[in-house]
Amino acid sequence: MARVASSKKASDVVVLDMGATVSYTDYFLICSGANVRQTRAIAEEVQRRLRERYVRPARVEGEREGEWIVLDYLDVVVHVFTPAARDFYRLEALWRDVPRRRLPEEAVG
Repeated sequence: MARVASSKKASDVVVLDMGATVSYTDYFLICSGANVRQTRAIAEEVQRRLRERYVRPARVEGEREGEWIVLDYLDVVVHVFTPAARDFYRLEALWRDVPRRRLPEEAVG
């Protein structure tokens, strides 16, 4: 998912290991698009590529507005933000004690 988001020029890609902290998911994938158009493109590409593997999200929120799009794949929840929304909601600060997963260089750039 990180690689797919990066292929659409997502920035600041972060994966939080939520498994020991919450019961509803194992990971948060958090990334940013430069604007609403790009956040939608990132979210659409993640959905398209996973749909090719017959994987569909349990829930999608925020696509119309595009400021904060949430794709809930149960084991992984993808958060795609505009920079302003990411700064406002500060998920990384909220979950600062949660371990971050290192991503391979090719997954983020």
